[in-house]
Formats: sequence, structure tokens, C-alpha cells
Amino acid sequence: MTRTGGLFRTTAAALALAALGACSGGGDSAAPEARASVAPGVIAVSKDQETRLGLKWAQAASAGQAAIASLAATIAPPPNARVAVTPLYPGVIKRIYVAPGDTVRAGQPLALVSSPDVLMRGADLARAQAQLRVAQANAGRLGKLAKEGVIAGARADEAHARLRQAQVDVAEQQRLIGMAGGSGRSGTYTLSAPIAGRISKMTAEAGSRVDTMEAPFVVDSVADYEVSAQVPQDLIGTIRPGMTVKAGGVSGKVSSVGDVLDPQTRAATLRAKIPAGAGIVSGGSTTVTVFGPAPAGAVTVPGTAVTNLGGSDVVFVRAGGGVTQRKIKAGPTVDGRTLVLSGLKVGEQVAATGTSELKALVLAQ
Repeated sequence: MTRTGGLFRTTAAALALAALGACSGGGDSAAPEARASVAPGVIAVSKDQETRLGLKWAQAASAGQAAIASLAATIAPPPNARVAVTPLYPGVIKRIYVAPGDTVRAGQPLALVSSPDVLMRGADLARAQAQLRVAQANAGRLGKLAKEGVIAGARADEAHARLRQAQVDVAEQQRLIGMAGGSGRSGTYTLSAPIAGRISKMTAEAGSRVDTMEAPFVVDSVADYEVSAQVPQDLIGTIRPGMTVKAGGVSGKVSSVGDVLDPQTRAATLRAKIPAGAGIVSGGSTTVTVFGPAPAGAVTVPGTAVTNLGGSDVVFVRAGGGVTQRKIKAGPTVDGRTLVLSGLKVGEQVAATGTSELKALVLAQ
């Protein structure tokens, strides 16, 4: 392994030196002059040599937030966001309008159910409506006779009381049928989505029976999800509610961090709310990265700009007439950007590519 690594460094250094010397006609006569024109510790690199080495530059950017931790997490709907759709009346499913995974709006029909109970409700409504018509006719006739003094007013009052009772009976039967979105004439009713969301579970099939104790559909709200993760003991107090979390390409906020350690895992539970997005699936697993305020003076650079040299993290910074290596204190790398805690200032240019060639040149010196 040592010989192989040495061979790689030798080859890389040779290629890099060849690239540096190519612009001077392949000889070394220009090298002392080039070295003399730059400050000590700076590797002289011309524009043409930058191209040959494949160097590309990136500016160190101010770090507003820093990744504190990456935690394994599970995804679930938030409390009260999962609703089981249960039938009001037993029956047989005649037609299904949705499929598992479909997104639905509140009130959207899910299935059409044929039910003897709804048919009976329809018959009860028809009888109540007939009794109402009779009560209306009686109340009108007796009220007219009472005004003419033909009958006592008490009889007219009784007729109006029966009319009111008939009206209440009709309204109640209509309410019972309307609650199920039913039609008493056809004996069917509609199962509808109680909330906007996604069909997360569905056992309904055309022709199958349903009962009031069953839930043929389950709808999960897609407005928000809740992720839960275990926070190690050494991070309790560092991670706080309100901090930003990223999971599956979407961002959310920490809603709570427990202050009681699990005796087995020696960790507390973190909960965060995140919106729906690609890869966010209820019941699934993901990794959440927690962000907090970055330390003063911290910057971010492309992750490819950071390399290890002599056991230290370094970057190659653009200097007058060339590049110089700079020791830094590197933090975590998230989404391709590395947090640099010290050793680099905002606006300084670092080599984002070609770092292997530059490293080989330093090792060859």
C-alpha cells in the first residue's frame, strides 16, 4: 500500500510539474524566474497553467447557519392529521372513485355504497313528508275555522303543534340521510374524504361489504409531516426548538426536544415538522440534518476544496501570482458545502478543483 501510494504521489506530482513547465517550453529555465516573482510559500501558477491543471475557483461565503448533527429519523403524520373514514351505515360498495396513494380534497367522493338502512331512511322521510302535508292542510283549515269562530282556538293551536312536529320529523330524516351524502330513493350514499390529503390505506373493493366498525379508507393530511429522531446526550441543550431541519430535500423546524433520557439509548426524542416533498413518505425512514447559528467568522466552501495534508485540513487559496496552502478548521459537509470554522475569510478564493494536483506539488517540494 505504501509503495502504491508513493507511486500515485510521484505520478501526480510529475503530471502537475509537467503542466507547470509546459508553458515555459518544457524546460526548467523559467522556473527560478517564476518563483522569484511570487511571495515565499506561494506556488507560482499562470493563467495557462491553471487551465492545464484544471483549477477552478470558488469564493468563501459567509455561513449564516451550520449543521449541528445528522440524525436517523422516522416520518409520521402529525397528531390529528390521520383520519379513518368509517361508514355511517352498513352496506355493499358499488363503485370506488380513488386508488391508494391518490391525493384528494376535502369532501371528494371516495366510494358509492348501497345500503338497506339508507333505503329505510328514505321510506321514513317519504312518510314524514306525507304526514307534513296532512298536518299543513289541517292546520290551515282549523286555523281558518277558529278565526271565523266556528271552533275553539285550542283546536287550531293543537293542529299547529302537530304541524311543527311533522316539520321537525322531516328535517331530522333529511339530516340523517344528508350526513351520509345519501339518496333515500336509490338507497345509496357516498363515502367522502373528511380532509384534504392522500389515501394512505385502502381496503375497499367493489362488491365488498362494509360495516360501521370498519375503516375502508384512511386519509393522511399532506400539509405537514412529523419526524422524530433520537438526540444523543451530548447534544441535548445544543439543539433547541425553532432550529431548522432538512430532510429529503425539504426544510422544516424543530418543534420539541425531550429532556428525559431513554435509559437504554441514552438519548432524548426530537420532533420536527416538515412539509410534504419528494421522499417524504408516512411511515418511512430518513436522515434529518439539524442547523443552528454558525459561529462568528465561519464561512462555507465547496466540499471539493478541502483536502488533508500532513494530518491537517487545508485549502489552496489564490494568492498573488499563484496559490498557497492554508490550514483550516473544518466542520461538517452538507449539500456539497463544507463549513470552515477558522483559517479563511469571506471572499477569499479557493481552488474547488485541481486540489489533488496542487497537493502533489506540495508533497514533491
